[in-house]
Amino acid sequence: MIGSGLLRVLMNQRYEKILGTEGSSLRDAGKVESFFKGQTPEYVFLIAGKSGGIAANQNFPAELMLDNLLIECHVIDAAYRYGVKKLLYLASSCCYPRECPQPMGEDRLLTGPLEPTNEPYAVAKIAGIKLVQSYRTQYKMNCICGIPANCFGPGDDFSRENSHVISALMRRMHEAKILGLKEVAIWGTGRPRREFVYVDDLADASLYVMQKYEDFEPINLGSGGDFSIAELAGMIREVIGFQGDLIFDASKPDGMPVKLLDTNKLRVLGWQSRIPFMKALELTYGWFLSQKKRENDFGY
Repeated sequence: MIGSGLLRVLMNQRYEKILGTEGSSLRDAGKVESFFKGQTPEYVFLIAGKSGGIAANQNFPAELMLDNLLIECHVIDAAYRYGVKKLLYLASSCCYPRECPQPMGEDRLLTGPLEPTNEPYAVAKIAGIKLVQSYRTQYKMNCICGIPANCFGPGDDFSRENSHVISALMRRMHEAKILGLKEVAIWGTGRPRREFVYVDDLADASLYVMQKYEDFEPINLGSGGDFSIAELAGMIREVIGFQGDLIFDASKPDGMPVKLLDTNKLRVLGWQSRIPFMKALELTYGWFLSQKKRENDFGY
């Protein structure tokens, strides 16, 4: 998803010499070595890595952790050895402590215990931050870290196994609408609050900090606002046109109580999000429908 968004932004800004590779190949040290040796990229956006919602983190913690660790180690080391001019590594807002003061400033990393429902994934992403900082310190490598808010948009994973909250709710409400169901059950109480960033905004912010940010410490990449899960579900229901009830299942985990990034550093640098949230939801649902039409699913 983020790779496709970055490709759109780069092409819109008339970048032409764009290289890329599938995230799955980055787990293989030999394939990473061959890519860097053959393509010799000058700038690297390290955005690949397996992720998922609470269910995926509960069911596949080893896969999520190993996938991200392998990719980080292979790509960052190869980028250094092949003389990349600059590398941006995208971490995750899951890296912040569970009880982190809100909004979460970059100086709050590693100041408390992580959220248990995604701890293995978060530890892997923190390892990536520390690896980037270690290569800066020891080898004077020009590399930076960005910490994005929860991303969504065209290209998102809408599967039952790995989807995040927006794509999961969209798929389930769409199915309920098509099947004429009267209610949709949602994990948790609906009270946790989350910040979301549309994929093209995140891609634009990533290019912006690649061009303008040089500091050792990570920089948060977010929209600057948050919603409760209940509020989010209501907005998605409106976009989809689902008329049934939303039932919150408090027996299921909520995850972190609040996740809002402090984006002051990014605003001072001169960047802010451009796409209104409801418009972003509509664009995401439109993409989802186009995929369903292609698959001839649910009669579309």
